[in-house]
Amino acid sequence: MILTVTPNPSLDRTYELPGLTRGAVLRATYDRVDPGGKGINVSRAVAAAGHRTIAVAPLGGPEGALLARLLGEHGIEAAGVPIVGSTRINVTLVEPDGTLTKVNAVGPEITVAEAAALLDAVRTRSATTDWIVCSGSLPRGLSSQWYAELVARSHRAGARIALDTSGAALIAALPERPDVVKPNAEELAEAVGRPLETVGDAVKAAEELRERGARAVLASLGADGQLLVDGTGTYFGSARVDAVRSNVGAGDASLAGFLTAGGRGPAALAAAVAHGAAAVQLPGSVMPTPAELDLSAVTTTTDIALDRPLTDAAS
Repeated sequence: MILTVTPNPSLDRTYELPGLTRGAVLRATYDRVDPGGKGINVSRAVAAAGHRTIAVAPLGGPEGALLARLLGEHGIEAAGVPIVGSTRINVTLVEPDGTLTKVNAVGPEITVAEAAALLDAVRTRSATTDWIVCSGSLPRGLSSQWYAELVARSHRAGARIALDTSGAALIAALPERPDVVKPNAEELAEAVGRPLETVGDAVKAAEELRERGARAVLASLGADGQLLVDGTGTYFGSARVDAVRSNVGAGDASLAGFLTAGGRGPAALAAAVAHGAAAVQLPGSVMPTPAELDLSAVTTTTDIALDRPLTDAAS
C-alpha cells in the first residue's frame, strides 16, 4: 500500500481552447475537473494501476468537500484533515499545439494545530504502508523543515520515503536520507545551484544529491527521458511519444509507476517512463491505466551519452 501526503492539494480545472487570446471571451472545446496536488496525483495513478492507496491532505471549504468526493470516485481512501481555510483551485489552459498555461493559486495558510494533525494522520496510517510519498509545495504556515521532520518520523516507523518537492524544503530534507527524491530538471538545477545543459550535467547533479543524503534520485528530464541514479548504478530511460496532449501530472504518474514496480533499479525506471509517456498523451491530469501503458516503447540503458544536450536546458 502507498500512502501519499499532499500538504497543499487542489482542484485542477483544465480547459482546452481553440486558441489563447488575451482580453477575449474564449469558449472551451473540452473541460474537466480533477483532484490535484502532486501527492494526490500519485495516489490517482496508483489507484488506476489497481493498487491500494491512502491520500493524506488538508481539506477545507466546499472545495475540500468536492476534492474528497472526487478521491472516493477514483477509488482512493481520503484521509482528510479539516482546516479553516479553503482548498485551492488551479487552472490549466491548453492550446491546440499542446502549449499549457497554468495558473496555480497560493492556497490556504495552515495553522500549528492543523500541521500537527497532518503529521498525526500520517503516523496513524503508516504501519502497513510500503511507501510514504511526500509531494508538492508547502503551503503557508509550514516551514521548510516540515518535510524533513516527516521523513525522520517515517523512517523511525520503518517506512520507505519518496520525496518530490523543491527548493529549501528539498535541501532541508536531504540529510534525513529519503529513499528516493524525484526532481525535474529545473528543480535539480536549483538544488545544485548551477545550470544543466547536458545529460552529463544532470547525472553529476543527481550524484551530488546522493552525496548530500538522497539514497536514490529519479530525475525527469522532460522530452529527453528520465534518469535514475542509485547505489547500483546510473540508468537512463526514454520512450517514443506520438503526440503530447497535456503534461500536467506526468511526473507524478512516473513516480507512481516507479514505486508500484518496486522502487528500485532499471525495471522500475522503465515503468516510470512508461507511465509518464502514457500520461502526456491523456487530457488534463488523467492518470493512465495498465491498458494504456506501452513498455515496448521504452528503452533503458547504462550506456548514457553524457554530452547529449538537453532539449530544454535547465537554468
